[in-house]
Amino acid sequence: MPELARPGHFVTVSMGGEESSMLLRRAFAVYQVKSRGVYGGTLEIVVGIEGKGTQWLSERRRHDVLDIVGPLGRPFILPKERVPCVIVAGGYGSAAMFMLAEQLRDRGCRVDVVMGASVESKLFGVLEMKRASSKLIITTEDGSAGVRGRVTDVLPEVIDKSEAAVVYAAGPMGMLSAVASIAAEHRAYSQCSVEEAMACGIGICMTCVLPVIGSDGVTRMVRSCVEGPVFRGDRVRWDDVGTIPPDAFGAPVAEVQA
Repeated sequence: MPELARPGHFVTVSMGGEESSMLLRRAFAVYQVKSRGVYGGTLEIVVGIEGKGTQWLSERRRHDVLDIVGPLGRPFILPKERVPCVIVAGGYGSAAMFMLAEQLRDRGCRVDVVMGASVESKLFGVLEMKRASSKLIITTEDGSAGVRGRVTDVLPEVIDKSEAAVVYAAGPMGMLSAVASIAAEHRAYSQCSVEEAMACGIGICMTCVLPVIGSDGVTRMVRSCVEGPVFRGDRVRWDDVGTIPPDAFGAPVAEVQA
């Protein structure tokens, strides 16, 4: 598994053990992979405790056995040339971006990173990201660390100063929508890893669909877990996420009463 993982991939983990009543798996972005370990390669995820499932997972210890499926989804596309890049990471979305920053740096790209959270305690891996990036800017909404405000407040200046060709982003949907818009305004190509609830992770249940414009200009409801989680920022219909736009391919036709 570790040798197959790329930046932007995710895994799903079964919660609670063999006799658990928690039927749905939980999806986690791949944080880091290592080719060598005590028992071979390793794959790391970051867990934020938000419920029974993640609480159970946080209590696992060395040598415990987990039921994991992955790597899943479509990862970030790396540039073929050495171009300046900007990474935008919001909240827990930062976990997906460390491996990306390292691989961009290894390719010789300039990597400016903007990390943000509501408060300092929700920032993850600041020192590690500082080592992996060319420049790191921190924002918090309450001003407890870095610049007071949101990542989108400083992003336009970061893109301009770095002359970024590509903007990569992971975080809440509202942030991704704003990042995609800012990138387009500054003529930068954007790739966004979306945060959608994924019940199965393999495209069967259709709970993670969102409207995306295809290369043919047609909007389709696509699965975040299979066609994503990484999408071109300018192709996602952000304002329509959570709905089925009436002009989407295959959208239900409203009945007209006489």
